[in-house]
Order: sequence, then structure tokens, then C-alpha cells
Amino acid sequence: MPKSAAFHPPVQRWFEASFPAPTRAQALGWPPILSGESTLLLAPTGSGKTLAAFLTAIDRLMFTEAPAKKERCRVLYVSPLKALAVDVERNLRAPLAGIATQGGVLHVPQVAIRTGDTPASERAQMLRTPPDILITTPESLYLLLTSQAREILRPVETVIVDEIHSLVPTKRGAHLFLSLERLQQQARRELQRIGLSATQRPLDEVARLLGGGQPAGKKWRPRPVTIVDAGSKKELEVRVEVPVDDLSRLGELEEIPSGPASAGPQRRSIWPSIHPRLLELIRAHRSTMIFVNSRRLAERLAGALNELAGAEVALAHHGSVARDKRQEMEDRLKRGALPAIVATSSLELGIDMGAVDLVVQIEAPPSIASGLQRIGRASHQVGGVPKGVMFPKHRGDLLCSAAAAWGMGAGQVEETFYPRNPLDVLAQQIVAHTSDGVHKVDEVYDLVRRAAPFADLPRGSFDGVLDMLSGRYPSDEFAELRPRLTWDRIAGTLRAREGAARVAVANAGTIPDRGLYGVFLATGDAAGGKQRRVGELDEEMVFESREGEVFVLGASSWRIEEITQDKVMVTPAPGEPGKMPFWHGDRPGRPLEFGTHVGRLSRELARTPKAKALSRLQADGLDERAASNLLQYLHDQADATGEVPSDETVIVERYVDEVGDWRVCVLTPFGARVHAPWTTAVVRRLEQDRGLEVETMWTDDGMVFRIAESDAPPEPELFFPRADEVEDLVVQALGTTSLFAARFRENAARALLLPRRHPGRRSPLWAQRKRARDLLQVASRYGSFPLLLETYRECLRDVFDLPGLQETLRRVQDRRLRVVTVDSRIPSPFAAPLLFSYVANFIYDGDTPLAERRAQALSVDQAQLRELLGEAEMRELLDARSIDEHEHAAQRLSRPAHGIDGLHDLLLALGDLSEAELRRRFEGDPPLQELFEQRRAFPLNLAGEKRWVAAEDAARVRDALGVPPPAGLPRELLEPVKDPLGDLVSRWARTHGPFRAEDLASRWGIGVAVVREALERLASQERVLEGEFLPNGRGREWVDA
Repeated sequence: MPKSAAFHPPVQRWFEASFPAPTRAQALGWPPILSGESTLLLAPTGSGKTLAAFLTAIDRLMFTEAPAKKERCRVLYVSPLKALAVDVERNLRAPLAGIATQGGVLHVPQVAIRTGDTPASERAQMLRTPPDILITTPESLYLLLTSQAREILRPVETVIVDEIHSLVPTKRGAHLFLSLERLQQQARRELQRIGLSATQRPLDEVARLLGGGQPAGKKWRPRPVTIVDAGSKKELEVRVEVPVDDLSRLGELEEIPSGPASAGPQRRSIWPSIHPRLLELIRAHRSTMIFVNSRRLAERLAGALNELAGAEVALAHHGSVARDKRQEMEDRLKRGALPAIVATSSLELGIDMGAVDLVVQIEAPPSIASGLQRIGRASHQVGGVPKGVMFPKHRGDLLCSAAAAWGMGAGQVEETFYPRNPLDVLAQQIVAHTSDGVHKVDEVYDLVRRAAPFADLPRGSFDGVLDMLSGRYPSDEFAELRPRLTWDRIAGTLRAREGAARVAVANAGTIPDRGLYGVFLATGDAAGGKQRRVGELDEEMVFESREGEVFVLGASSWRIEEITQDKVMVTPAPGEPGKMPFWHGDRPGRPLEFGTHVGRLSRELARTPKAKALSRLQADGLDERAASNLLQYLHDQADATGEVPSDETVIVERYVDEVGDWRVCVLTPFGARVHAPWTTAVVRRLEQDRGLEVETMWTDDGMVFRIAESDAPPEPELFFPRADEVEDLVVQALGTTSLFAARFRENAARALLLPRRHPGRRSPLWAQRKRARDLLQVASRYGSFPLLLETYRECLRDVFDLPGLQETLRRVQDRRLRVVTVDSRIPSPFAAPLLFSYVANFIYDGDTPLAERRAQALSVDQAQLRELLGEAEMRELLDARSIDEHEHAAQRLSRPAHGIDGLHDLLLALGDLSEAELRRRFEGDPPLQELFEQRRAFPLNLAGEKRWVAAEDAARVRDALGVPPPAGLPRELLEPVKDPLGDLVSRWARTHGPFRAEDLASRWGIGVAVVREALERLASQERVLEGEFLPNGRGREWVDA
């Protein structure tokens, strides 16, 4: 050990007995960590980073007197994966036990894990006897801080964040680093923060995120973080193999097909060649990890390998397989009892997989950084040389695989940046933070801004989130939009409302709810003991399944015994063939930086003499068949279009399809994150300027546009909007897309506006979509609604790469990026797979899930129903008792409210109420005076009667009914609204059965004509309906639409 590393002698003796020498990461990392500095440590996989971070903490804990029981927890380790947390706990046992045997130790630290899998008994034990080192996940840390258990975290001095690169570009990272600011405030000391990463750029961005900072007015000063770059280029052995002679013949009809004649014509596939080669590799190595890019492929590949081997040689490992099943697979692989595992990104991070000696990647990895992480799982120990093989599935995939191998060899990981100002994360954390009492608004704003993602948060955006959480937006329009906070604007304080803490805990974190069905083993236990979880299935697959059918999950067959509302009960069906499951999921698009690598490789190879290009590719790890196939692909493309799409050239390829319409392929390697907004902008401009209807599709390799009824070929300029107009075009089109609706739904759930109604139970995705659509309809009337703004921000910055697109279009304008236009009779090799995907997209287009389609089939057009039945028959159709029951529930008469927040909610939901009306809906005496003193409600006289109104309605009753509000209300609540009387009438309609305009005019003491005018205005917006509804009624009535 270096003398500069001032460890206690027993620690030094244990280390020197256990390891030949410190690694570079340890030698460079220990000095700043030992001196108490926050440190970001970048080093390759298997370089001893975790021990570098922990050994200093262990040294300090073991050679200081044991503190009081409640002051124990001084080291917090945060892992993005539960499995990694378990690994780290296991790996800490050796240094703790080994150092203790060296003598002179004052205290042996206790280690505990707190994740979603920790049993309640262990959690209770942790509260009674806190550990010295607590290992947790971002979500569990948030839950600890939002409960009474936060007290055990008060003594924390050091926080270690492992695999920080996986958190940087996601909202999960923003959520965690805001939790760390809450932790630091709880601890009342500066925390030493240690971040560990294997693949990350730029390091100063990650250091800012790790350390946070101090706001001073509009300025923000980052806390000091020492960056230790021990990221020497790690030796890798990466090969790209193609197991067929000619990839261009894939998809052709077999000349002499095998199998039954009834199967029809068969096409050439690469899989019959990949499977035997994979089996050969598995048998030549002790333990093999095979990475794929989708869960469905993991299942299919594991099943095919087992069938070919005639034995179980591989199992599928992905997030939809139950945790204990995944753990069982991992343990079997480590012991050498399972030869191979087929995994998605679920095993990409730094889990210690023991003696894995080969990693196989099917298809190109999603990014160079991801490829390095995956290949780094092999020989995952100090000094090990990871060995990996990539198998591309087609010629376009071969080009990407070659670029990935080249980039991985050079260690060229893509830059990643953390999200700026994610308002949904902010909303969730504010509710959680204020759940322990009253907080000053300015102090909460300062706390939030200490986290780097919110360093530049405008005060207006912060106040907008508080408006949304405190009921400023009319929750009566959408029942789910319940206030979570009480904001006293005069006193400048915040506190969470009753029940808000439960909502914040039940909906913790940022991982969206996909409405998946749990799959459980049917035990036949009538008493219903704890059921064993097998995994989870996509909602649509379950709707298309029947009891008695067999499906495959985790490469094992299961028979469906029963399908309930939120579970699929199964029994094992060993050896029986079953259908492959599918899951709908978003696969991230290729990063622009990776796309530029792909383009550069295309350009350089196309311009290099064949012999020289072959030797270069073989030096980069391509086998002979892979190298010759790739060069042939590029030369075929150059023959067809004169150039290859590259980092310096865009190809616009035009041709007439089978029905006489023009199809235009814009071929670039820049990836879907650039192509998606590019396509959106082009379509918007063609609709605006030319009135053209355009069908489109994009992939990582380009865009397809189909332009109907055009005689002349479309000019290339149509497909290249100006860089300065593209953002406006995308924003104009974005709000109507399914992407926007999906992201809005996820953001609303994160911000606690669409919480799970029954925590622990499945929430159907179609029902989540319906609730989100209703909320979006309401929110879209308010341009400043925070979640609308957040959804636009997320789509433009996190999903799309809009800055990357703008720079690409600027390069086109400046002629730094050439555009080559080609008219062809048949698609070029680069365009053909793009057009195949386009056709498949429209053949199999069914974006609306089956359950949602069924729900839509049940909806009724009210106007057509009235015409068919006739008005008089509508009175006979509607049941008087059902109308009364509906109104009783809508008027909140079935469940009395309680508490001051419940009283406020009544007024927000129902509008003006007399004291007698309030008593009918409230348990005990309503605390009206207390509500008035808190400036949350006030009394007024309406139609000769004293009524109470929520302060949020002050501007509406003033402008609609002419009643002046009392003095002392915040200015923000007195700003005029767009349609004050329309808002009041709409709320009345939503909370009552059919009513007459005369009844409403009498209730408020205003003219019938005024009410009727407001109702007709609402009817034109399809918010109310007019008709004859009440049995035995007379005259026209109105109901909520």
C-alpha cells in the first residue's frame, strides 16, 4: 500500500495479505477520499473501485469508539440495482472479518440492506438498532426520508453512489440527488460524496450532479468535488462474427424449403446459423452471458438454445422475471451449474457474476457505453481481460456492430447530461419533504436549488408547481386533481395535507407503471398463503391469452390456470412448447455521437482500397466473413446511390411505389433521437405550406415519407427545414402525438396527480391512459400548467435530441453536410430495410391496446342515442333511483369528510355551501373559523343566505356573481380567470344530476338568461348536454357531458 494512504496498520496488513498491490483506481482515489473530499472516481470495470470507496470508511468506523445506538449509521451506500446492493453486502464481509482478525479494532461495523425486498421484521430491527453501514437504492432512500425512519440517517457522514453513469441521464438521477439534499439538511453537515463510474463523459457534468451546490440569488456555486480519472483504456478482446457467407441473401425465399409442405414458402434466416455457433461458444467456456436488446428475444433465444442442446444450457434473465427466479439463475451461473444466461440490460451494471469468461452481444449494443458495460461483465476482476463476441442480425446491424467494436476499442463513450428542471420529480419531492410539518417556502426553494438538476430553476416555475399542488388549478374539473399541499401565501409557508404523505410513499420514485400483470404460482392453498411470484406479462398479451394455454417465461413453460383482475395464476408445464410472450416497451434511439461514429466508419471504408479496408476491419475484431460482408454492403450502396450515408453526407432517395405514390427515404446514420423530431417538423411544414397528407416512419438509420397524389418528384428542400424554425414546428405538432400523451401520463403519475388508487394492486394501463387523457383535456386549457411544460421539455430534450437536430440542419445550411439526391427504380441496400419497417408498421399498426379498444367500443355517442330514442323515451330510459344515487355520491353525502383539509376539499369540489349543507357532509363540527383564519375560505351572502366559499374561488364569485372577496387574500388568488361563470356552472353540472337553468339562477340570485347563456357556451364546448332526462320531469334539463 502506498505510504500516502494513511490507513491504520491492521487495515494495511489485511490489504497487503489479500492483494498484491493497489490498483490504479485505489492508488489515485485514496488520498482525496481519506482527506474527506467529495470524490468522483472513474475507472474501468473490475478495477477495485468499490473497495477504493469503502476501505476508507471501514478504516474510520473500525478505529473510532462505537457511538451511541441512535448515532450509528455513518455510511450510506446507494446502488441503482437491488442485486448490486446484495452483492456489495456480501463483498464487505471479507474486509470486515479480515481486518478484525488483525487486532487493535475498536468497533466491528454492522451492515444492513434496505430495499423494496427487505422484510418488515428486518426494517423494524433496523429502526431499533441502526447499522453502521446502510446499503440501499434511490427509491428506498426517498422512502426512509419520507417516514419516521429518517431519524436513523441523521448521523450519516459519507454517501457512496455506485454506477453513477446509469443515473445521470435519467429522472431517477434527478430524484436521487434531490433526496441527497434532503439527507444533507437532515444531517446538518456537509456530506462527503463519493461517486463511482466505469463509463462516463463529461466528468465535470457528473461532478456537478454528485456534489450539488449553493445558490446565491440567481447564481449557483458548485460544491468542490475532486475528479479522479483512473480510466485507462481497458484491454478488451471483441470480435464481430457473421456465421453466413452472404448477409444480402437473408429474407430470400429458400430454393428447397425444409419442413411440411403446408407451412408455405420459407425465407432465409440468420438464426439457424447463429444458434449452433452460440451453442459451440457456450460449450467452449465455463460461464457465458448473452446480451440481447429485448425481453422477447431473450426468451426466444434461450428456448432455441435449450432445444438445440437437448438440455437446459441457458435461461432468460430480464426485468419481467421474478426477483427470486433471477437470483436463482445468477447463483447457478456463478457456481457453474448453469452454462449460460440470456439477459437484457438487467445484468449490464456492475454485479459480480463470478467466473463469466465470455460475453456475447446479439445485435449492436444500444450505445458504445452500454457495449463497454456489457463486455466488461466478462473477467470482471482486477487484471482480467474481458472477452466478447458480437453477432449482427443483418447488414445494417453489421455496420453498427463494427462501429461499436471500433468505439469500444478506443474507449469512446458518448457524452451524457442530466435532465434540467424536471418538474414532475420536483412535485413529488416537495410533497414528500413537507410531509413532516410546516416549512418556509423560500427555504424549500433554496433546498431544491442545491441539487444540480434544479440549479437554474426559475422561481416562477417553482411557484407554478406549488400552485398545481395546492389546488390553484380548478380540481373540480377533474376529480383526480386533488390538492396535496396547503400553501399559506401570506405567511409564506407550506405543509402537506392529510393523506399526502401516504400518496408520496405509495407512488415513490420515477419508474413508470406499465400496468403489467403479475404471474404467480398456483399453489392450490385454499388458505391463500404467500404466493410465489414467477414474473410479469404485458397487459395486451394477457388479454389475448386463455386459461389452459402454455407460455414461456424465464425459458420455462407455464400453463395458465386462472386469470384474475391483476394476476395470472400458473402451474409448471415442463417440456411443453408454449407461445412466446411479448412486452411493449420503448427502446432508446441511437445517440447522435454513436451515429456519427457509424457515419465516419462508412465514409472511411467506402473511400479506402478494399485490401486496406479488410485488414483495418480485421484489426478492429471483425472475422473474415463479417469484414467482406460489410465492405460488399457499402460498395452495393455506393453503386446504387453514388455515395454512402455518412457523417458528411445525407442521401435523399426517391422512387415511385406500387400504387404510384412517391416514397422518399432520407438516409443518415444520426439515430432516432434526431430523426423523430426531424420527421415531425417536416410533416408539420408540409401540412402547413402545401396542405399535403404525409405518412412517415423513422428508425436509427433514416426516415421514410410517403407523399400521395404528387405528379412530380418532391423537391429535396422540403425535407430540410431551417435550423431556426425546427423547434417551433416540432412544438406545434408534438401536443397531438401518442408520444406526448404517454409521457404526460407518466409525468402526471410521478407528480402524484394520477396516483395508484390501490397501492400494491395492478392498475390497468388502458384505465391509466383514460384518466391521463381526462387530465390532459383539462390541463390543455392552461398554457402554464407545469406538467404540460414538463412534458414538452422531456420530449424535446430527453426523448428527442433537438439541439443535435438543430446542429445537423445548420451543417446542411452551411454546406458542411452534403445532400445527395438520387431517383431509383428499386430501393438501395440502405433504404430497403427502412421501407420494410415502414410497410410492417402499417400492416401491424395497432397502437391502441386491445383493452382500450374494447373500452372504446362500449362508449356511446349521446347525440345519436337521443336521436334514435327520441327525447321522451330518454326520460323513460333513465332510472330515478340511479340518478339519485349518482347525485348522492357526487355531492359527497355517502362518506363524510373530516379534518380541516377535508373541509377545504368539500368547498373546492362542490363550490358554495351553507353551514347546514356542510354539516350534512362533515363528521362533527366543521372548523370553519379556523379555515377562515388560515385564509383558505370565507363566508359570503348569496341569494339572501350565508354560504362558505374556498379562497381559490374568490375571483370566480367576484366576476361571475358580483360578490366582493374579503381583504387579506393573496393577490394570486384574485387574478381574473377566462370564464368565471362557466367554471361555476360546469362544476355544478359535474356534481349534480339533471338540473334546470331556473334552479341554478335561483340558487345564486342571478338572471335565468345569464345562466342559460353560460350553459349554451359550455354545450358548444361539449362540456354539458341539453335534453329531457328526469322521469316525470317537465321542460328542458342540463347534465354534465
